Amino acid sequence: MVISTIGGLRAACDDVAQATVGDTVDGVPARWVARPGSTEEVSAVLRAAAGLGLRVVARGGGSRLAWGVPPTALDLIVDTNRMDAVLAHAAGDLVVTVQAGLPMGALQRALARHRQRLALDSDNPAATIGGTIATAASGPLRYRYGAVRDLLIGITVVLADGTVTRSGGKVVKNVAGYDLGKLYTGSLGTLGVITEAVFRLHPLPEESRWITVPAPDAARAATAVAAIRGSQHDPVAIEVDRGAPGAPVRVGIAVEGVAGGIGARAGAVADLLGSATGTPATVSERPPGWWGVAPHAPQGPAATVTCEPTGLTDLLGTAPGVLRGSAGAGVLVAGLDDSDRLGSELAQLREITHRHGGSTVLRCAPAHRRAGLDVWGPVPALALMRRLKDQFDPEHRLSPGRFVGGI
Repeated sequence: MVISTIGGLRAACDDVAQATVGDTVDGVPARWVARPGSTEEVSAVLRAAAGLGLRVVARGGGSRLAWGVPPTALDLIVDTNRMDAVLAHAAGDLVVTVQAGLPMGALQRALARHRQRLALDSDNPAATIGGTIATAASGPLRYRYGAVRDLLIGITVVLADGTVTRSGGKVVKNVAGYDLGKLYTGSLGTLGVITEAVFRLHPLPEESRWITVPAPDAARAATAVAAIRGSQHDPVAIEVDRGAPGAPVRVGIAVEGVAGGIGARAGAVADLLGSATGTPATVSERPPGWWGVAPHAPQGPAATVTCEPTGLTDLLGTAPGVLRGSAGAGVLVAGLDDSDRLGSELAQLREITHRHGGSTVLRCAPAHRRAGLDVWGPVPALALMRRLKDQFDPEHRLSPGRFVGGI
């Protein structure tokens, strides 16, 4: 069986090997690893895997494989790291086409030579494009430029049977077909293997400034955030950092612009923050050390929490753990206690966010802590999501069980 399986996979891709002890997905060991170099090879690998009945998980940098839940079974890892090219960069149109295995840091360096960027700031430059889309990961710039789904204008995905699908296009304004890119974003690879992506870009700013203030309490931090959101200062990011319930809250604002005007804008923001908090604000040419950094160990425990702006005082004042993230966009991360208290902290977070029109998802945690916990919480569209899984992957062989409702 091993020889016939290896032979079938090698007929599709010349880089196939038996898995090593390190080839696991959230603690579940694989049997084989394939490293295709193109969309066509991914298609051939998945077609062969379908014929052999193999359960498949795609892997990029591997830094977020503990997000979601472990696969219920795993035979084959499709490693995308050989697929690391910038396929096209239309600098004049602010559009780039890349392969899914390209690390975010490498893409940003390539774009910076043209004074451009993909406005998805990541705390892990080794994270790949495909992994970033599959986990919907984004950082402080989401407040001004949107999240992954807002910057993705085209995508190529290989379905479980090897069918190659393309959605969107290579121009910013494209209305042809359904916007399937939004469907794949955040789906943890359960609907297909992402092989290419097309993004809209933005120019690099001439200058940037970070304005920070230590708010004495949650109420004054929320007041400061509301004041900035309601102002005309056009920040690109509004972040907060709170160490524990009842602790002071650090508020951080980023502004970008031309060299001639950035100083006055930053000073005006500092004045507004100082007035809202009763504490002098500081202006810097560099971000604070906590800016865009996850408030938890790589494997967690951590939860992604969302809430309406009106709930920010309650969230910052009473939520357990370390809170950090985009207060302006209403998306934060809670670094939680790696102990038997995790379940009660998760329940407390859900109670708070539900009061304010939001949600709480346990995005990662050590396996022994996560066991028995409801990772996702209530999912109103679960029935529709299950029908989509049945349509895209009828045999449930792609990342089986990793997404909501065991999808």
